[in-house]
Amino acid sequence: MSFYLAVDSGGTKTDYLLADDRRELARVRTDTIKRMRTDAATATRHLESALAQLTRKSGIPMSIVTCTCIGTAGETVSLVTDWIREAFFARVAGELILLGDVEIALDAAFPGQPGAIVLAGTGSNVAGRTHAGAMTSAGGWGPALADQGSGHRIGHSALRAAFLACDEGRDSSLIDAFLLTWNLHAIEELIEFANRIPSPDFSTLTTLVVRCAAQGDAVAQAVLQQEGADLGYLIRLVMRRLRATSPDASWTPPVAFAGSIMERVAPVRQALIDDVCKEFPDVKTLDGVVDPIAGALWRARAGR
Repeated sequence: MSFYLAVDSGGTKTDYLLADDRRELARVRTDTIKRMRTDAATATRHLESALAQLTRKSGIPMSIVTCTCIGTAGETVSLVTDWIREAFFARVAGELILLGDVEIALDAAFPGQPGAIVLAGTGSNVAGRTHAGAMTSAGGWGPALADQGSGHRIGHSALRAAFLACDEGRDSSLIDAFLLTWNLHAIEELIEFANRIPSPDFSTLTTLVVRCAAQGDAVAQAVLQQEGADLGYLIRLVMRRLRATSPDASWTPPVAFAGSIMERVAPVRQALIDDVCKEFPDVKTLDGVVDPIAGALWRARAGR
């Protein structure tokens, strides 16, 4: 009997799944182990807690794991990947496969098959796989350079849009909502807080932006619409590349979704789909969202 560890390491949380050849044995969730989001000591504490819980729930020690597959945001950043390799090699036996979080999400939707995936949570990324098995992606350059449609970008864009609305003399409930959320008492405090270094966690504002939009705030609605369209543009770039390499020049890649924004923020998802349909009207999109850790488990079991 072989045992496999699958890990989905995101910006705010990390999911762990231990399985054998036939079934899942234990699941655990901790706060993030991504080194761009937390310090080494905290990441280590989270990892060790998760591994201990997996062993306690399953009875399987990490010393007999055959293969581990980890999908992580920031897989191109050495701070992230070097820590993961060192931490897991020291605590878990067997082979280690380290991939981007968007790639394991793609495997969860289309295991080893062509298709495209949009992942949007705290950050965002878009990727696709050709018929020949080659990967292509767009976005995913981090919060300062990309992250269209992500929780971070929604929060930051809403702040900017709310202050522009102030300059233009337009009404919006966003400023008052930001003050309440961050426990501030005046717009001057909000200006100072939003501009501080290091920056506050703008992704925490996503829920209130969605709430204000649902209550009819036009500024919030426009932000969600634009973020969805921006993410739609990225998936169209990937879909064009996939079509260009397909044996069938008329093939439209299917699209799947993953991440909390795609799951819970309907206006962003719908704006994305509407944008894609302008160029690919026959696109097929999967319902709901995929569970990326299922893709990591598929990879671990395949050993590649």
